[in-house]
Amino acid sequence: MDFDFSDDQQSLRDAVRRWVDKGYDFERRKRIVAAGGFDRAAYGELAELGLTALTVPEAHGGLGQGAVDAMMAMEELGRGIVLEPLAQAFIVSRVLAGYAPEAVQAEWLPRIASGEALVVLAHQERKARYRLDVCEAKAAQAGDRYTLTAIKSIVPAGDQADAFIVPAQLDGRIALFLVERSAAGVATRGYRTQDESRAAEVQLDGAPATLITSDGLAALELAVDVGIATACAEAVGLMDQTLALTVDYMNQRKQFGVPIASFQALRHRVADVKMQLELARSMSYYATLKLGEAPQERRRALARAKVQLGQSMRFVGQQSVQLHGGIGVTDEYIGSHYFKKLTQLEMTWGDTLHHLGVVSAEMEETAGVFS
Repeated sequence: MDFDFSDDQQSLRDAVRRWVDKGYDFERRKRIVAAGGFDRAAYGELAELGLTALTVPEAHGGLGQGAVDAMMAMEELGRGIVLEPLAQAFIVSRVLAGYAPEAVQAEWLPRIASGEALVVLAHQERKARYRLDVCEAKAAQAGDRYTLTAIKSIVPAGDQADAFIVPAQLDGRIALFLVERSAAGVATRGYRTQDESRAAEVQLDGAPATLITSDGLAALELAVDVGIATACAEAVGLMDQTLALTVDYMNQRKQFGVPIASFQALRHRVADVKMQLELARSMSYYATLKLGEAPQERRRALARAKVQLGQSMRFVGQQSVQLHGGIGVTDEYIGSHYFKKLTQLEMTWGDTLHHLGVVSAEMEETAGVFS
């Protein structure tokens, strides 16, 4: 199988890397964190690079590119621990393009592509514990109009977004709706998360909503799988830069008059970190390539990828802290912020144990078929 990237894809990677290196340094990131963990201007710069339009169909003002292009962009944003939720543009554009009526697509996809509108997925509920079929949100229909009553948690940049995609119960099954943040009955409470990005609790009290699809569970599963693939790619960029920081520190830090990078035992630990990074990179590619498969196969593949990425993120983050020593967890040192992000990302879209359960159930099902 050919894993080489095209010239256009390499150019995309280079453009995003240059922006991260020159336009989103650690000092700017600290200012954004101090201001709340989200900067609309930075999100606008991502739009100017064409990243918000990357996976939006050309018919709606986008670039019409695929999952591999999104993966490359997310890797580079991971290198810079970028706070702005670009992944949401990839998730939402995929769901709207695949499930929404043409009128909804025409209204929202061009605005998402231009960066004018930030639309985010608001699906998590306190009692769900990563289960997508657990949904207490309620939708009510009156003629051709809908209203939603719901409480959704940890919504990315929820108090800054222009609209939400929300799953809710309608006639005994999960449907998917679009709700504008400025609508009546919408309340948000924003806060910074452990990785210093911004999230919010979103409460809907009879808020007017637009129906995207009554087949909401299938659409939600696709949204989460796209989210997992983008998280895997972001994690690869994070781990790549974490390894680079660690090696650079070991080449500078001296003990007994020599750099600690010369100690064989520590070199072996760095080799183990590199191995985990490459395992994660392979499974990130696997996750991205499987997004186009049938739903059941896609979900299984993404669960496998998330298990490996979760194990790798934990190993790489913890080894980096240990090889740095005390400085590795100080707020002033950039490495600690990579560790925070890796720690939170391991739990995003379902933690490692959750996805290990999915993989184990699949193995038991397969064993039952052949027994």
